[in-house]
Amino acid sequence: MYMFKSFHGTLSVFDRLVKCFNECNAILIKTCREMEGPHIDYFSNQVKKPVLLIGPVVPKPNSSELDETWANWLSQFPAKSVIYCSFGSETFLTDDQITELALGLELTGLPFFLVLNFPANLDSSAELNRTLPEGFVKRVKNKGVVHSGWMQQRHILAHESVGCYVFHAGFSSVIEGLVNDCQLVMLPLKNDQFLNSRLVALEWKAGVEVNRRDEDGYFGKDDVFEAVKSVMMETEKEPAKSIRGNHKKWKEFLQNDEIHNKYVADFVENLKAM
Repeated sequence: MYMFKSFHGTLSVFDRLVKCFNECNAILIKTCREMEGPHIDYFSNQVKKPVLLIGPVVPKPNSSELDETWANWLSQFPAKSVIYCSFGSETFLTDDQITELALGLELTGLPFFLVLNFPANLDSSAELNRTLPEGFVKRVKNKGVVHSGWMQQRHILAHESVGCYVFHAGFSSVIEGLVNDCQLVMLPLKNDQFLNSRLVALEWKAGVEVNRRDEDGYFGKDDVFEAVKSVMMETEKEPAKSIRGNHKKWKEFLQNDEIHNKYVADFVENLKAM
Protein backbone atom coordinates (compact mmCIF):
# COMPACT_ATOMS: atom_id res chain seq x y z
CA MET A 1 0.00 0.00 0.00
CA TYR A 2 3.05 2.27 0.30
CA MET A 3 2.80 2.80 -3.48
CA PHE A 4 -0.61 4.47 -3.12
CA LYS A 5 0.00 6.50 0.04
CA SER A 6 0.19 10.31 -0.08
CA PHE A 7 2.77 11.90 2.23
CA HIS A 8 1.96 15.45 3.40
CA GLY A 9 -0.47 16.00 0.54
CA THR A 10 1.99 15.13 -2.22
CA LEU A 11 1.35 12.72 -5.09
CA SER A 12 1.76 9.06 -4.19
CA VAL A 13 4.54 6.99 -5.75
CA PHE A 14 1.97 5.42 -8.07
CA ASP A 15 0.57 8.79 -9.15
CA ARG A 16 4.07 10.15 -9.81
CA LEU A 17 4.88 7.13 -11.96
CA VAL A 18 1.68 7.43 -13.98
CA LYS A 19 2.26 11.17 -14.47
CA CYS A 20 5.79 10.47 -15.74
CA PHE A 21 4.58 7.69 -18.05
CA ASN A 22 1.90 9.95 -19.51
CA GLU A 23 4.12 12.96 -20.13
CA CYS A 24 7.44 11.45 -21.24
CA ASN A 25 8.65 10.61 -24.76
CA ALA A 26 10.20 7.28 -23.83
CA ILE A 27 10.81 5.07 -20.80
CA LEU A 28 14.22 3.66 -19.92
CA ILE A 29 14.36 0.45 -17.86
CA LYS A 30 17.33 -1.26 -16.22
CA THR A 31 16.61 -4.77 -17.46
CA CYS A 32 16.89 -6.96 -20.56
CA ARG A 33 14.69 -9.16 -22.74
CA GLU A 34 16.47 -12.33 -21.62
CA MET A 35 15.39 -11.67 -18.04
CA GLU A 36 11.79 -10.50 -18.43
CA GLY A 37 10.82 -10.26 -22.09
CA PRO A 38 7.07 -11.03 -21.75
CA HIS A 39 6.71 -8.49 -18.92
CA ILE A 40 8.47 -5.81 -20.96
CA ASP A 41 6.09 -6.45 -23.88
CA TYR A 42 3.08 -6.19 -21.56
CA PHE A 43 4.33 -2.98 -19.96
CA SER A 44 5.11 -1.40 -23.34
CA ASN A 45 1.61 -2.24 -24.57
CA GLN A 46 0.05 -0.65 -21.47
CA VAL A 47 1.97 2.66 -21.53
CA LYS A 48 1.88 3.12 -25.33
CA LYS A 49 5.37 4.65 -25.27
CA PRO A 50 8.77 3.49 -26.56
CA VAL A 51 10.45 1.36 -23.90
CA LEU A 52 14.25 1.41 -24.15
CA LEU A 53 16.29 -1.24 -22.35
CA ILE A 54 19.73 -0.44 -20.99
CA GLY A 55 20.54 -3.97 -19.81
CA PRO A 56 20.86 -5.20 -16.21
CA VAL A 57 23.79 -2.81 -15.55
CA VAL A 58 26.21 -5.15 -13.78
CA PRO A 59 28.69 -3.46 -11.40
CA LYS A 60 32.35 -3.62 -12.36
CA PRO A 61 34.50 -6.03 -10.29
CA ASN A 62 35.72 -4.66 -6.96
CA SER A 63 38.96 -2.69 -7.24
CA SER A 64 39.38 -2.13 -3.49
CA GLU A 65 39.84 -4.54 -0.58
CA LEU A 66 37.34 -5.58 2.06
CA ASP A 67 37.93 -3.92 5.43
CA GLU A 68 40.44 -6.02 7.38
CA THR A 69 38.13 -6.40 10.38
CA TRP A 70 35.38 -8.05 8.35
CA ALA A 71 37.80 -9.98 6.13
CA ASN A 72 39.38 -11.56 9.21
CA TRP A 73 35.99 -12.36 10.74
CA LEU A 74 34.67 -14.02 7.58
CA SER A 75 37.88 -15.96 6.96
CA GLN A 76 37.52 -17.98 10.17
CA PHE A 77 34.57 -19.90 8.66
CA PRO A 78 34.49 -22.62 5.96
CA ALA A 79 33.74 -21.76 2.34
CA LYS A 80 30.08 -21.02 1.53
CA SER A 81 28.96 -21.36 5.17
CA VAL A 82 28.14 -17.76 6.17
CA ILE A 83 24.73 -16.11 5.74
CA TYR A 84 24.83 -12.42 4.82
CA CYS A 85 21.56 -10.62 5.53
CA SER A 86 20.81 -7.03 4.54
CA PHE A 87 17.83 -4.97 3.36
CA GLY A 88 19.60 -1.92 1.97
CA SER A 89 19.56 1.63 3.32
CA GLU A 90 15.91 2.52 2.63
CA THR A 91 13.98 -0.57 3.74
CA PHE A 92 13.26 -0.91 7.46
CA LEU A 93 11.84 -3.91 9.32
CA THR A 94 9.26 -3.71 12.09
CA ASP A 95 10.14 -4.79 15.62
CA ASP A 96 8.37 -8.13 15.16
CA GLN A 97 10.10 -8.75 11.83
CA ILE A 98 13.52 -8.07 13.36
CA THR A 99 12.79 -10.50 16.20
CA GLU A 100 11.64 -13.32 13.90
CA LEU A 101 14.46 -12.75 11.41
CA ALA A 102 17.14 -12.80 14.12
CA LEU A 103 15.74 -15.94 15.74
CA GLY A 104 15.41 -17.62 12.34
CA LEU A 105 19.06 -16.97 11.54
CA GLU A 106 20.02 -18.30 14.98
CA LEU A 107 18.01 -21.48 14.34
CA THR A 108 20.12 -22.34 11.29
CA GLY A 109 23.19 -22.84 13.49
CA LEU A 110 25.25 -21.25 10.72
CA PRO A 111 27.47 -18.18 11.06
CA PHE A 112 25.72 -15.01 9.92
CA PHE A 113 26.31 -11.32 9.29
CA LEU A 114 23.10 -9.36 9.89
CA VAL A 115 22.83 -5.71 8.81
CA LEU A 116 19.86 -3.80 10.24
CA ASN A 117 19.29 -0.16 9.38
CA PHE A 118 16.85 2.34 10.86
CA PRO A 119 15.40 5.72 9.82
CA ALA A 120 17.92 8.56 10.06
CA ASN A 121 16.15 10.24 12.99
CA LEU A 122 16.68 7.23 15.25
CA ASP A 123 19.76 6.13 17.23
CA SER A 124 20.87 2.88 15.58
CA SER A 125 22.67 1.49 18.65
CA ALA A 126 19.67 2.14 20.87
CA GLU A 127 17.32 0.60 18.29
CA LEU A 128 19.44 -2.55 18.04
CA ASN A 129 19.41 -2.93 21.83
CA ARG A 130 15.66 -2.39 21.91
CA THR A 131 14.59 -4.63 19.00
CA LEU A 132 16.89 -7.66 19.14
CA PRO A 133 15.59 -10.61 21.22
CA GLU A 134 16.75 -10.71 24.83
CA GLY A 135 20.05 -12.55 25.17
CA PHE A 136 20.42 -12.88 21.39
CA VAL A 137 23.75 -11.06 21.02
CA LYS A 138 25.28 -13.09 23.85
CA ARG A 139 24.02 -16.42 22.44
CA VAL A 140 25.44 -15.80 18.94
CA LYS A 141 28.65 -14.12 20.09
CA ASN A 142 31.02 -16.57 18.44
CA LYS A 143 29.24 -16.96 15.12
CA GLY A 144 26.96 -13.97 14.57
CA VAL A 145 27.55 -10.30 13.84
CA VAL A 146 24.85 -7.60 13.96
CA HIS A 147 25.74 -4.29 12.38
CA SER A 148 23.95 -1.04 11.54
CA GLY A 149 25.14 1.40 8.88
CA TRP A 150 26.85 1.21 5.52
CA MET A 151 28.73 -1.97 4.59
CA GLN A 152 30.97 -3.06 1.72
CA GLN A 153 28.17 -5.32 0.51
CA ARG A 154 29.63 -6.31 -2.86
CA HIS A 155 32.94 -7.23 -1.20
CA ILE A 156 31.17 -9.35 1.40
CA LEU A 157 29.01 -11.16 -1.17
CA ALA A 158 32.15 -11.99 -3.14
CA HIS A 159 33.97 -13.43 -0.10
CA GLU A 160 34.54 -17.18 -0.35
CA SER A 161 33.03 -17.83 3.09
CA VAL A 162 29.63 -16.33 2.19
CA GLY A 163 27.20 -18.93 0.87
CA CYS A 164 23.76 -17.34 1.33
CA TYR A 165 22.30 -13.87 0.81
CA VAL A 166 19.04 -13.05 2.66
CA PHE A 167 17.68 -9.76 1.29
CA HIS A 168 14.72 -7.65 0.17
CA ALA A 169 14.91 -8.45 -3.57
CA GLY A 170 15.59 -4.93 -4.78
CA PHE A 171 16.63 -5.36 -8.42
CA SER A 172 20.18 -4.02 -8.01
CA SER A 173 20.64 -6.38 -5.06
CA VAL A 174 19.30 -9.28 -7.15
CA ILE A 175 22.02 -8.57 -9.73
CA GLU A 176 24.72 -8.27 -7.04
CA GLY A 177 23.64 -11.63 -5.61
CA LEU A 178 23.53 -13.42 -8.96
CA VAL A 179 27.05 -12.38 -10.02
CA ASN A 180 28.38 -14.11 -6.89
CA ASP A 181 28.07 -17.71 -5.71
CA CYS A 182 25.84 -17.07 -2.68
CA GLN A 183 22.36 -18.58 -2.78
CA LEU A 184 19.45 -16.12 -2.80
CA VAL A 185 16.80 -16.10 -0.05
CA MET A 186 14.34 -13.27 -0.64
CA LEU A 187 12.19 -11.44 1.89
CA PRO A 188 10.46 -8.62 -0.05
CA LEU A 189 9.00 -5.77 1.99
CA LYS A 190 7.67 -3.11 -0.41
CA ASN A 191 7.00 -1.99 -3.98
CA ASP A 192 8.72 -3.87 -6.82
CA GLN A 193 10.56 -6.14 -4.38
CA PHE A 194 7.56 -8.49 -4.37
CA LEU A 195 7.54 -8.74 -8.18
CA ASN A 196 11.33 -9.17 -8.34
CA SER A 197 11.19 -11.95 -5.78
CA ARG A 198 8.51 -13.85 -7.68
CA LEU A 199 10.45 -13.40 -10.92
CA VAL A 200 13.64 -14.90 -9.42
CA ALA A 201 11.93 -17.68 -7.45
CA LEU A 202 9.10 -18.76 -9.78
CA GLU A 203 10.30 -17.92 -13.31
CA TRP A 204 14.08 -18.07 -13.17
CA LYS A 205 14.05 -20.63 -10.31
CA ALA A 206 17.34 -19.15 -9.14
CA GLY A 207 16.44 -18.52 -5.49
CA VAL A 208 13.74 -19.01 -2.86
CA GLU A 209 11.29 -16.69 -1.15
CA VAL A 210 10.62 -16.81 2.60
CA ASN A 211 7.12 -18.19 3.15
CA ARG A 212 4.56 -15.63 4.39
CA ARG A 213 1.06 -15.90 5.81
CA ASP A 214 -1.46 -15.03 3.08
CA GLU A 215 -3.80 -12.80 5.05
CA ASP A 216 -1.23 -10.35 6.46
CA GLY A 217 2.23 -11.22 5.11
CA TYR A 218 3.50 -12.36 8.51
CA PHE A 219 6.64 -14.53 8.62
CA GLY A 220 8.10 -16.29 11.61
CA LYS A 221 11.49 -17.62 12.63
CA ASP A 222 10.67 -21.08 11.25
CA ASP A 223 9.88 -19.58 7.83
CA VAL A 224 13.31 -17.92 7.73
CA PHE A 225 14.99 -21.13 8.90
CA GLU A 226 13.21 -23.31 6.31
CA ALA A 227 14.07 -20.96 3.43
CA VAL A 228 17.77 -20.87 4.33
CA LYS A 229 17.80 -24.61 4.98
CA SER A 230 16.34 -25.32 1.54
CA VAL A 231 19.34 -23.79 -0.23
CA MET A 232 22.14 -24.25 2.32
CA MET A 233 21.57 -27.58 4.08
CA GLU A 234 20.15 -29.74 1.31
CA THR A 235 22.53 -28.77 -1.47
CA GLU A 236 22.52 -32.11 -3.25
CA LYS A 237 18.74 -32.47 -3.28
CA GLU A 238 16.09 -30.91 -5.47
CA PRO A 239 15.16 -28.12 -5.71
CA ALA A 240 18.44 -26.81 -4.25
CA LYS A 241 20.50 -28.50 -6.97
CA SER A 242 18.29 -27.04 -9.70
CA ILE A 243 18.42 -23.58 -8.11
CA ARG A 244 22.21 -23.70 -8.05
CA GLY A 245 22.28 -24.66 -11.71
CA ASN A 246 19.98 -21.80 -12.69
CA HIS A 247 21.96 -19.37 -10.54
CA LYS A 248 25.13 -20.42 -12.36
CA LYS A 249 23.42 -19.85 -15.73
CA TRP A 250 22.43 -16.30 -14.81
CA LYS A 251 25.86 -15.58 -13.36
CA GLU A 252 27.48 -16.53 -16.65
CA PHE A 253 24.98 -14.39 -18.55
CA LEU A 254 25.58 -11.37 -16.33
CA GLN A 255 29.34 -11.71 -16.74
CA ASN A 256 29.14 -11.68 -20.55
CA ASP A 257 30.43 -8.22 -21.48
CA GLU A 258 29.56 -8.69 -25.14
CA ILE A 259 25.84 -8.96 -24.37
CA HIS A 260 25.84 -5.87 -22.16
CA ASN A 261 27.88 -3.80 -24.58
CA LYS A 262 25.32 -4.59 -27.28
CA TYR A 263 22.48 -3.36 -25.05
CA VAL A 264 24.31 -0.07 -24.52
CA ALA A 265 25.05 0.28 -28.24
CA ASP A 266 21.43 -0.48 -29.19
CA PHE A 267 20.22 1.98 -26.55
CA VAL A 268 22.36 4.76 -28.03
CA GLU A 269 21.08 4.00 -31.54
CA ASN A 270 17.47 4.08 -30.31
CA LEU A 271 18.06 7.47 -28.71
CA LYS A 272 19.55 8.78 -31.96
CA ALA A 273 16.58 7.47 -33.92
CA MET A 274 14.21 9.38 -31.64
